[in-house]
Amino acid sequence: MKRFLAFDCGATSGRAVLATFDGGSFEMKEVYRFPSGIIELGGKYYWDILAIYDHFCKCLSQLEGEGIRPDSIGIDTWGVDFGFVASDGSLLGNPRAYRDPYTDGIPEKVYETVPREELYAATGIQIMNFNSIFQLYAQQREGFAPLRHAADILFIPDLLSYMLTGNKVCEYTIASTSGMMDQSSRQFNKGLLEKLGLRTDVLLPIVQPGVEIGKYHGIPVVAVAGHDTASAIAAVPAADGNFAYLSSGTWSLMGIEVPEPIVNSESARLNFTNEGGIEGTTRFLKNITGMWLLEQCRKVWKAAGKDYSYDELVRMAKAEESFPGRINPDDPRFANPSNMVEEIVSCLFERSPKGGFEKSPSDAQVVSCIYHSLAERYAEVLGMLQQFAPFKIEKLHIIGGGSANVLLNQWTADAIGIPVVAGPTEATAIGNIMVQAKAAGLVADRWEMRRMIAQAFEVKTYNPK
Repeated sequence: MKRFLAFDCGATSGRAVLATFDGGSFEMKEVYRFPSGIIELGGKYYWDILAIYDHFCKCLSQLEGEGIRPDSIGIDTWGVDFGFVASDGSLLGNPRAYRDPYTDGIPEKVYETVPREELYAATGIQIMNFNSIFQLYAQQREGFAPLRHAADILFIPDLLSYMLTGNKVCEYTIASTSGMMDQSSRQFNKGLLEKLGLRTDVLLPIVQPGVEIGKYHGIPVVAVAGHDTASAIAAVPAADGNFAYLSSGTWSLMGIEVPEPIVNSESARLNFTNEGGIEGTTRFLKNITGMWLLEQCRKVWKAAGKDYSYDELVRMAKAEESFPGRINPDDPRFANPSNMVEEIVSCLFERSPKGGFEKSPSDAQVVSCIYHSLAERYAEVLGMLQQFAPFKIEKLHIIGGGSANVLLNQWTADAIGIPVVAGPTEATAIGNIMVQAKAAGLVADRWEMRRMIAQAFEVKTYNPK
């Protein structure tokens, strides 16, 4: 019997999940939850990394008080962000947060030296202004003191592992989100960085998930798939490789698992990205706006005294299933409007034929519009993926919190024309735990992991009507 502890850190909150594992089945439960947030200081935005570390220590102390000693610990977090360590091992301040606007306009500055096409061809990463490469470039332009004095750069999960163990690694899946990794060698592209005048002496060699980093009070700390989406995809309960996945939450990530990166002019035009997965795989995927649309509408309705539950929203959408209005979920106008409901309604009137709507759509019709629009966008992106996939996509696996939405799952199956397999909802923590189990020798590879997950967790199949 083994016990594995997963620290799963999000951009607003984190949690610790303890799994009891006997090699044939396992049980897991949340044992600790804590906040994680951005701090503004002097016009700069930071993560309070010491507070997160303190919560890790409190959780481990709590477990010790209960007589529980994990056999190993794994950490996964969001991507792109990083901190610095000095030559004497000191932490050089708190890491900057990706929501800091200091990278506004930076990609265009980078393109003056390295054209956009050249950057994508080298790294295979979609262009987002908060990519690590743009953050480093912005920090250099600022004369950011921690960068000047740094001996090592550590991405967030690796930094937290260092704080627990005193040892430094750079794990593959989290490094792959940086926009600095060469897709062929799967090491940092130092030539590219030197061309931009960026320091390369602070970069560590990249290691694959499953490496033991060090120990915290005698407990091994394992480098799992440090990027939370990579951990989630590791937990897809697929029987074979002929699948696409949709990690569904506030944002939706749809992609395929392939042995090698897919980097060409068409993938660049469609803004697909290549990120690392377990066992050296590549996650070829596209970001799609997800339940952000509905969450922002709920805020508007709640402020107006209408606090709809998620079950109510599903019933509302079902009652208006035939509502014809649609939006493009990825339209920039929905990125952060002051009033999401008004923005959606305005878009519907603009897109409808003259006289298409006699009156403003109801709340239920807005919800129906969101669900149908998401399902149709998923179908559109799946069609793009099939152009690139070296196999026939036979199923779509939906994981994460959005996999519990029965109605959207069915509408998605109807839109894409192939079965949807929904679950598990706790995929990120499960993937974290399974990489620890593999490191302990309890499972052989990702396919054995996935078979065990399919047996241990209930999933539901939705066939297209």
